[in-house]
Amino acid sequence: MHPRTFAFVLTAGMFLAGTAQAANSWGLPNEETARFEAKVVDVLCELKDDCPTDGGAGRRQLGLLLDDGTLVLPVKNSTPFSGTQVELLPFLGKKVVADGLFMTNHGVRLFALQFVREAPDGEWRGANRFLKAWAENNGYTADAKETKQWFRHDPRVKALIGEQGKLGLGPEADKAFLEE
Repeated sequence: MHPRTFAFVLTAGMFLAGTAQAANSWGLPNEETARFEAKVVDVLCELKDDCPTDGGAGRRQLGLLLDDGTLVLPVKNSTPFSGTQVELLPFLGKKVVADGLFMTNHGVRLFALQFVREAPDGEWRGANRFLKAWAENNGYTADAKETKQWFRHDPRVKALIGEQGKLGLGPEADKAFLEE
């Protein structure tokens, strides 16, 4: 192989390796692909100085704190009603490279996390671990019918509905609403 060809192939390979995990477009209005470095933080700790040592053990909202002080609140990519705790908790307090989509809807800007790796050059992992982790924690297989609609079978969700009702206003409000 000619030395120039080898140098081109090597350079192209390094470039492609660095961009291999690019966010997937969803074709949404105002969609913007983004990749940035940030520190994974417990949002309540950042905003209210309420800082348990374990970041709430996956029960609290995690955020991405940029060097300029901007706090990005990521939302989950592909699983309905799930957060990013499973994806980000292993990185709590560490710098990561986040890859995903910013989108704006009615003035609200969201970041959908699609890929994450420890900065500066950790191994990429997809932000798709929630269902598998939920299934393992609740005694189901990843392909079980209950896992696909996890929110209908989650004991925490069932307990909240039992306590607060389906409307979130209490069982009496549910009863009155359903009687109308």
